[in-house]
Order: sequence, then C-alpha cells, then structure tokens
Amino acid sequence: MTKDEKKEVALFRYSIISELVNVKGLNWGEQERIIREKCAHRWSIPFSEKTSIGRSSIINWVKAYRESNGNINSLYPRERSDKGNSRALSQDTCLALLALRKEMPRATVPVLLDQMKTRNLITPGTELKKTTIYRLLNQYGMMKQVAIPEDRRKFEAQGPNDLWQSDVMHGPRVNVDGKLKKTYLIAIIDDHSRLIPHAQFYLSEALALYLDTLEQAFLKRGLPVKLYVDNGPAFRSKHLEYITASLNIALIHARPYRPQGKGKIERWFKTVRTSFLTHFTGTCLLDLNESLDIWINDIYHQKKHGATGQSPFERFTSNMECLRPAPEDLRDYFRKVARRKVAKDRSITFEGSLYEAPVALIGKQVELLYHDNDNHIEIKWQNKSYGILRPVDLHVNCRVKRDENNISDVIITTKGIEYKGGNLL
Repeated sequence: MTKDEKKEVALFRYSIISELVNVKGLNWGEQERIIREKCAHRWSIPFSEKTSIGRSSIINWVKAYRESNGNINSLYPRERSDKGNSRALSQDTCLALLALRKEMPRATVPVLLDQMKTRNLITPGTELKKTTIYRLLNQYGMMKQVAIPEDRRKFEAQGPNDLWQSDVMHGPRVNVDGKLKKTYLIAIIDDHSRLIPHAQFYLSEALALYLDTLEQAFLKRGLPVKLYVDNGPAFRSKHLEYITASLNIALIHARPYRPQGKGKIERWFKTVRTSFLTHFTGTCLLDLNESLDIWINDIYHQKKHGATGQSPFERFTSNMECLRPAPEDLRDYFRKVARRKVAKDRSITFEGSLYEAPVALIGKQVELLYHDNDNHIEIKWQNKSYGILRPVDLHVNCRVKRDENNISDVIITTKGIEYKGGNLL
C-alpha cells in the first residue's frame, strides 16, 4: 500500500472516530450508542471489500489516536505478515463455505455450520466457529442485513461552534465583463445559534472557493468541533479532509438523498431568497456580496429567531468561553501537499521549476507544502521542517570551490545570499 493510500485509510478512520475523540464529557452510554451506530452502518471502506466495521477496530483506533496525542499518523494501516490469507480457515474450507452460502442464501449461521460438518467440507484439523463463519460471510457481503427503521428527530447542537452546517445555493446571474454569469452562494451556519460564520457569492463552487469561505469563517468565529457538509466533489476532497483532521475538526458527510439533516442551512437559503434577493438591485458580483454582508450583520444576525427566541448574534456570544480560536498560522493549514524525492545533486523539480534542498535530504522522499500561485514552498521530512525552498542559482553553484572530499571550503556571497559547504545558510 502506497503512502497516499495509507493516508486515505487514516483519514477514513479519523472520520469514524472523530465523534468519540472530539466531544468531551461523553458518558459510557453515549459512547456505546455511537459505537453501535458505527458498527451497524454500511461503509465504503477505502481499498477493502468490507462494508462494516467491528467494535474492537473502532476502540483500537480511538486508543491509538489518543495515545499519540492526536497524531493522524497513528491511524495509518500496518501490513499483516499473512496478508491475503484467512488466519482461522484454510483456503479449501473458505471456498466450500462461500459455495454453500450461494447454495443456501437464506440459511442462518448455525445451519451453515451443521451443513459444513454433515457434508464433511471442513479441512481436518480446522476448528470452524460460528463467529468465524459470520466474519467471513460479512467480509464478502453475504450476510443478510436486517433493515432498521430510521429514527429521525429534530436536533440542536448544545453550544456555539459545536456543529457547523455548510452547503451551496445557486444564486442569481450578475454582470461579468458584459456577460451574465451564474453565481453560487457558499455558506456556513452555526447549528446552535443560527449565526452565519461566513457566506459569500462566487462564480463557481470549486474546492478552492469553498476553502476560501472556510478560512474566513475560522478567522471570524473560531474553529468548530464538527463540520457537517454535503456529498459534492468539493466536500469529498482529500484536501478538505486533511485540513479538518489537522485542525482536529470532525468532518461529517450527509447521507446521500437525505436532505433532512441539512434542514437549518436549507431554511437559511430560503430566507436569503425571500428576504434578501427579492430586494437586491445591484448588477455585479461586488454589489451582491457587499449587500449580502450588510444584510447578514445588520438585519439577520440582529433579528430574533423564531426557533431559539434569541437573535443569532446574541445566542452565539452569550456562551463563548469554550470556543477554540483559529491558530495564528491558520493559512499554513490550507496548504497543499506534494511529495518529491531529492536528487543526488540535492535538487527538486516542482511545477516546472528547479529548487535546492538541504544536503541532509539527498535521496529522501520529502513533503512540499505550498499554496497555488505562490513560490513560498516549505520542505518537510518526517514531520520536521527544513525551511523554505529556494530556486537553484546555477551561476553561484559553478563558483563554489570544493576539496578532494567534495566539501566546499569557501563562502561565496552574492545578491545578499550566503552559501557554505554547498548548503544554503
């Protein structure tokens, strides 16, 4: 499994345990309820044919994450020495059991066990247990799932920033360089107070624009415990998953074709259409966003909400002692990550440009952290920063003198930059 694949598995595991590791004060009963719900749910598990998760797996992930002080690397999968083989059954027994299941699709596990013994299909020396049969059949999706009636209830987060809901609304057309173009309103609402951490119209609903909204919301209102989003391409981005996991935010995706869970943000979009857009008279994107900002802060945030009995601003600010402020280096958390191998001449090629890396990293697989359209690129190896990459200066390199051990013994200063021993100081 490659490092990127292991990272994807780790992010999936974090999404499973995030409710257990992020919410403080959970009693035993609440923890067990969450675990039972996770175990009963059918999942699309990265790089696995399994569709369910066992209780022991969830507990082990929680334990590993807590013991590592919240390091996402603790959730990376570890290779098994007997990968691909059943540790409890021989291959012949496994194949016989799967064939029997196809023959008797409605049979219970005890009936299958009796049939395996009666037909002498168990390899001599193999102990076949009911739990082993269940695990094998469940792994291949051959256990009949009992439909559980869906329990739908109204809910509200206990405090501000406990839960944010986010979605995109199709907006009006505006004049852009003489042409009418469609807009998209990307918005975030605080579930407890109904306050809007940030909302803005864009000409697209691309990931970069959603991240811009998210970053501004963090700067204005702090960090949420959970972020509840839709299943669109931007919301399913691995980059978004990495950002939220790094900031210790649980990223939760709505169930497909279940709009009930996004009721608060959908209701706010309806308010925008009826109370804001009907009175908007501008023509360009700048007018649209300026008017929206005024309407949110001066009207919506100050008006008493029918469901809470308080204005969104009053309800949000009345209980702020537990809010997490955004870190000072918040923008760094939104950087993309690329992996490159440092060449023998300690150079790195990235997006068509050549950069110099420290000598100590020659031959190492390093991480490059960067923003689009920004040449400020940080280099890391094993979670340690080695500073900012600088473009290769071929004219300076050709004048560096070296001894018989290939070590530079002079310092050359040019354009305010010093080099010593071939290393950038």
